Parts: sequence; C-alpha cells; structure tokens
Amino acid sequence: MHPRTILSIGNFFFSLFSALVSIILLPYLTTFMPVAYTGLVVAGSAVFAFLLFPFLPGVVARYGAQKIALSLALIETLVLFVLATSPGVVTAVLLMALTIAMQPFLSYELDILLEATVSDVNTTGEVRALFRTAWSVAALAAPLLLGALLVTSDSYGRVFFSAAISLIPIIILFAVRQLPVGPTPRLAHMKDTIASIVTNRDLAAVTIANLLLYLFYVWMPFYTPVYLHDVLGISWSDLGWMFAVMLVPYVLIEYPAGIIADRYLGDKELMFAGFVIAGGGLTALAFLSPATSLVVIALILISSRVGAALIESMVDAHFFRRIEKRDINSIGVFRGVWPLSLIIGPVVGSVLLMFGSYSTFFFLTGGFIILAGVGTTLLIRDFK
Repeated sequence: MHPRTILSIGNFFFSLFSALVSIILLPYLTTFMPVAYTGLVVAGSAVFAFLLFPFLPGVVARYGAQKIALSLALIETLVLFVLATSPGVVTAVLLMALTIAMQPFLSYELDILLEATVSDVNTTGEVRALFRTAWSVAALAAPLLLGALLVTSDSYGRVFFSAAISLIPIIILFAVRQLPVGPTPRLAHMKDTIASIVTNRDLAAVTIANLLLYLFYVWMPFYTPVYLHDVLGISWSDLGWMFAVMLVPYVLIEYPAGIIADRYLGDKELMFAGFVIAGGGLTALAFLSPATSLVVIALILISSRVGAALIESMVDAHFFRRIEKRDINSIGVFRGVWPLSLIIGPVVGSVLLMFGSYSTFFFLTGGFIILAGVGTTLLIRDFK
C-alpha cells in the first residue's frame, strides 16, 4: 500500500474520531455546566496544547513523527474508552480537555509524514486535496453515525466508544508499516522561525488565514449543534442528516479546487471567495428561529461549508508550496494556530453568550470572518 494511501486512510479515521467528539463537545459539557462556561474548558485545554507546540519539532527530530502519531492515537483511544464509561464530573471534564488538546498534535504529525511523500511542489495542491478529501468523507459520515447512536436518547457514552473504535485502524496501520521519514528535519529556534514568518508577508498572511479558518471551525461546529439542539429543539436524528449534507461540499470541492489552483487560477482568488461565503453562512445563523424550516437551515449550513472547503484547500496548498519539507518548525507554527484558535474562539464565545444572545454571537463572528478573511487574502502573493 502506498504511503499516501496509508496516510489518507489514517486521516479518514482521525477525521471520524475528531468529528464525533467535536459535534457533541458542548452538548456533553452542558450536562455539567452552563453553555457560556463550556468554552472556558476548551480554552483551558488549548492553553496546554499551545504551550507544548513549540517543543514538537525537537521531539519529532528525536523520536520520529510516526512513533509520536502512534503514541497519540493510543492515548486518545484510552481516554475515549474511559469517557464511554460515564465517569464523574471532574474526571469527565479533565478527559474532555485532554482529548481536545491532543488533536492538533496528531494533525501535525500527519502533516509531517505526508510532506515526506511529496517530491514535486507542483503536485502539492493535488496531493493535499486528496488527503483532505479523505478527511471530508469521514466528516460527512460522522453525523449520520451520530444520529443513529443518539436516535433514542442523548447517550453520549456510545459516541465516545465509537470514536475510540475509529482510532484503532490508525494504530494498526502505523504499527505494521514503516512510512517515509523524508529529509533530516531542519531545526531552528522557534522564535527565529516565528520571526521569519512574520517578516515574510506571504507566509504571515496564509498563517493568519489558517487561524481564521480554525476560528470558524471553533465557532461553527462547536456552537451550532448546541444551538440547534438545545435552543431550536431540533432532534439529533434530524441534525445527523443535516450535518451530513452540510459536509458534502468538502468531498465535491476540495480535490477539484486543488487541481484548479495548481493549473489555472492560483490560490488567492478561491480563498477570497471562500471567506466571503463561509462568513456569510455563519452570519445567517443569527436570523434563525424555531419556525425556520429545516431545509432553509440545511442550505445555510451547506453554504458555510462551501466557503470553508475553498479556504481549507487553498490555505493548505499555498502554505506547503512555500516551505521545504524539512522545515518542520514552520509547519509547527502553521499548525500551532489550531490550539491558539481553541483559546481565542471559546473565550470570545463565552463572553458573547454571557452578555448577549446566540444571534449576537453568530452575527459578530460571521462578520469578523468576512472582513478579516478578505483583508488577509489581499496580502497573499499568488503563485500564478
């Protein structure tokens, strides 16, 4: 089996686990605390991840990305199995924080392993789009599985058990097959790497664009399920098919968008459109009510993911065109915005929900994604 195939399969199951946990994250925590405080749990776990991220390049250089990815998958599996047993409040909250904190680390290791398989920069968009498509297919399947698991009751333990099972193929694949390691990693002081990115307008812009995308992935997937289920009263069985349909654009758009960017348009134009569409979909949620039809809600959700799919494929392709595969420090900074977004996004969410309504939350965050995304995209120097 080709290493890219193995990594795409691994990304599929990583996505399945991640989607299952992310969708129920806030609904599960609201069984213990008010929704306005759930974001603080997420932010607290992200602080831990953010502080550890600068040390990852050195750890990868010493132990190898494959061993670290295997270890992380094993730990995540054990954590999820414990969560499936319905532990006490303190244990449950701590374990949820831990599983959130480890996800960016595993994503980083997969990035390192995938980069080691790319020899031609002109195929970067296509290779990474295929990798992302595997993620998207699993993310589409996850809501359908979730709806089936919760069709009779909010038994979140079933979801944690299923998420744990989904990580087992990663463990098996990474344990039995040695993947390419690529060139010897080029290490530098993290502060020098950050300074290099900051002084490079193009890399700085695409890194900020990645931060904005991850903020969208905090505000939209975390807060939308709890809003639609707890406030608008939509059942998990209906949310299952709605969220599945919502994610279809990732499967249909990302791979063709990568090819179009490689051969025709470039990254900048598609990224610009993506921010406008994604932010518009997020803003539109501010105007929902219990009387809004499920079809209208589904269309809004779909449009938001059309935009996000364009942003995701273009940001990934543009960044990895600009760096060398040995530059794991830059990849660390690029992926380090994930835990940073998990600090900023939930804190913003908690503040807005403490002093305002869901309508205020979605209107302000959606407007911010549009304005900041467009401004950032204009700073990018397209390769076409």
